[in-house]
Amino acid sequence: MTHRTRSGMVAAFALAALPVAWAQVPTMPPSRGSAESIARLASKPTPRTASGVPDLNGAWDHLGGIEFVRPQILPDGSVCVVGCAPPAGAAESSGEPSSASYARTFPRYKPEFQARVADLSENQVQLDTALRCHPPGVPRLGPPWKIVQSSREVVFFYDDPTGGHYRIVPIDGRPHREGLPASYLGDAVGRFEGDTLVVETVNFNEETWLTDNGAFHTKELRVVERLRRVGDTIEFQAIAHDPAVLVEPWLERTQTIWLTDQELEEPVRCVERDLDLIDDGSHHDNPR
Repeated sequence: MTHRTRSGMVAAFALAALPVAWAQVPTMPPSRGSAESIARLASKPTPRTASGVPDLNGAWDHLGGIEFVRPQILPDGSVCVVGCAPPAGAAESSGEPSSASYARTFPRYKPEFQARVADLSENQVQLDTALRCHPPGVPRLGPPWKIVQSSREVVFFYDDPTGGHYRIVPIDGRPHREGLPASYLGDAVGRFEGDTLVVETVNFNEETWLTDNGAFHTKELRVVERLRRVGDTIEFQAIAHDPAVLVEPWLERTQTIWLTDQELEEPVRCVERDLDLIDDGSHHDNPR
């Protein structure tokens, strides 16, 4: 596989962990995820539960996984995967999110930790646990793919390249649990503030990154996610708080997900690859 970096260079690489299905890049229908279709879905009435809060039940689409990848075969025979120039003759704008729209802001680290971030980023292929089929953590995991909601709890389901994951979020006033070992996805509790579900998650291990490129965190990480249903869409926002290493809380890019009739299927097993088979272990962009 080849990959065009932001500098325009093409580099060959093999991921340390790559689900087999990634070899078959899915095709996105022209209207899926377009600004027009999202606006149309957002204009619908917002359904509510018997208690009056927004009903978040359903399967939700957000062009997750690697569906933003639009591989192109270049004149020299190499393949551009991310950040490719529009094909010759392509329309200037299709109304769909481009690969550039998936670019994330990056957390601001205190000066004494910037060298560590740079070193982790440089050695991403060797050190990023998500490339070894470990859960990517929160907020890197992104918005849920399916939500099951009751009066007591909300369950988030994910279909991620690292495998299928779930999170159980109590919404009946229960506090965070005590005595639990730190984990990849932490311990979450939620509450409704008006029409917004607010989820606070703590008790993370230190094996994950906030996003790509070496964005490490400490065990003191606290993540606050907000989900607000508007019609048949949900506005999703996540803020990471880790004052031990961050200059300020990191606001992840706000995303809009939309209701779909495509239910989750059993995810493809994430297969860990032998590092000895990597062609080029240098850093590569890995947008989610």
